[in-house]
Amino acid sequence: MVEENNSSARDFFPRRINLTSLTKAAKGCRGCDLWKIGTQTVFGEGRARSQVVLVGEQPGDQEDRTGHPFVGPAGRLLDTALEEAGIDRDLAYVTNVVKHFKWKPRGKRRIHQKPNAREIKACFPWLEAELAVIDPRVIICLGATAAQTLLGKTFRVTKQSGIWIKSNFAAKVMATVHPSSILRAPDEETREREYKEFVKDLRVAAKEINR
Repeated sequence: MVEENNSSARDFFPRRINLTSLTKAAKGCRGCDLWKIGTQTVFGEGRARSQVVLVGEQPGDQEDRTGHPFVGPAGRLLDTALEEAGIDRDLAYVTNVVKHFKWKPRGKRRIHQKPNAREIKACFPWLEAELAVIDPRVIICLGATAAQTLLGKTFRVTKQSGIWIKSNFAAKVMATVHPSSILRAPDEETREREYKEFVKDLRVAAKEINR
């Protein structure tokens, strides 16, 4: 069981703030106790001056093992959807609200667990710093954790997806589902329908990014 501490990511910040120094400093972060169960910190990746930042919840099993964000099944689905929507992932910056994988064992598998409010609060300074350095024109929140972290606890992806929301973090911020939720759909028909809605939301963002 993960214990809590009273630290924060900000306690581990480098003196000079840029993506390189932040990435290096985050490797030693002990801002919450998830570092005890995560293999490594999984920081964001992409261009330092990206127009668009995609923000998810936390790294998954494959991301935790490789140290790179969105490289597992959800990441591959995201790549496909971005291409279909007309967004070049190579020109985007991808990251997560929480930088360590929170999981529980189930046999030989490591099962995702949702980060709690304390863990999100402790890790948030990393995301805040990433956004300040990159200064993106567009932010796409993938899933409820990212959306509620950046847009407020009352935000509901099920009701407000694909809509531009006012924010201090970027000129344009919107939310859509996390691609992992599509993979968890109970049947192929539902999965296909949810995927089409996901691409539809991303196309809204693409129009802004590519204009």
